[in-house]
Amino acid sequence: MKALIAKTLKSAPSLAPLALRIPIGMILIAHGSQKLFGWFGGYGLEGTGQWMASIGLTPGYLMALMAGSSEFFGGLFLLLGLLTRPTALVLSFTMIIAIFSVHIGNGLFLANNGYEFGLALLAATVSLAVSGAGKFAVDNLFASRIK
Repeated sequence: MKALIAKTLKSAPSLAPLALRIPIGMILIAHGSQKLFGWFGGYGLEGTGQWMASIGLTPGYLMALMAGSSEFFGGLFLLLGLLTRPTALVLSFTMIIAIFSVHIGNGLFLANNGYEFGLALLAATVSLAVSGAGKFAVDNLFASRIK
């Protein structure tokens, strides 16, 4: 079990994952806070939940809570480099759901509410799930203590 945890936390000391973690974490925190708290022009849990229910994601409030929490807390964890691989895996799954339940029918382009933005977030989170946190991450502190 200790070996699995160590392997999950360990990553190459590269700056590339950091270059993904910072902007992707910030974007996800902002989007999650729209869903959870109504910040940055969002609708909060009630409004987002009603919309989610209207497109068939029921119960809407719970779906809004799960999506918002995944994005907000997942974004925060990515920003910190905390549990990066499992967090990125959860976020990848969240993006797949967003792409196929909301955006796929609108084509690729964002101007038509298409899936290009979700696809970009999916690519970034899959990359982080594979690479791990890289440099300047809380994961590195934990990994160094688990030997």
